[in-house]
Amino acid sequence: MKIISPHRKVMSILNVTPDSFFADSRAEQQGAIRSRVEQMMREGADIIDIGGYSTRPGAQDVSPEEECQRVLLGASEVRSVAPDVTISIDTFRSEVAEAVLRRYERVIINDVSGGERDRRMAEVVAHYAAPMVVMHSRGTPQTMQSLTAYG
Repeated sequence: MKIISPHRKVMSILNVTPDSFFADSRAEQQGAIRSRVEQMMREGADIIDIGGYSTRPGAQDVSPEEECQRVLLGASEVRSVAPDVTISIDTFRSEVAEAVLRRYERVIINDVSGGERDRRMAEVVAHYAAPMVVMHSRGTPQTMQSLTAYG
């Protein structure tokens, strides 16, 4: 018998990108996304973190429009399969966060830049009274490997 604390939350990662660091987290097409979300729910996910922009070292830049399209597809499939699960949006762009927050409830914003790359992020999150995870990174995926020394 497995005993799980009632306070413990399980977060699963859904990357709707072709190049995220962990290959098993990737799903780009609607059917693959749906299958991945169904698997996550069987495994006990309470929160599904959706990323549409790879932040692995050396990843290519993606336009805000492309990231938004990817994330909204992921969010739509998550809500279709699991309407009550909490969604976390892994983005540093306020326009992506706002697009999801306008459409869905129970959304957390997970900003790897801690609000540093888009100063409007805090305003958007506050407007929607959304929870926010404030992360830390240096530079961009294209430059982060050269910024690993700290004083």
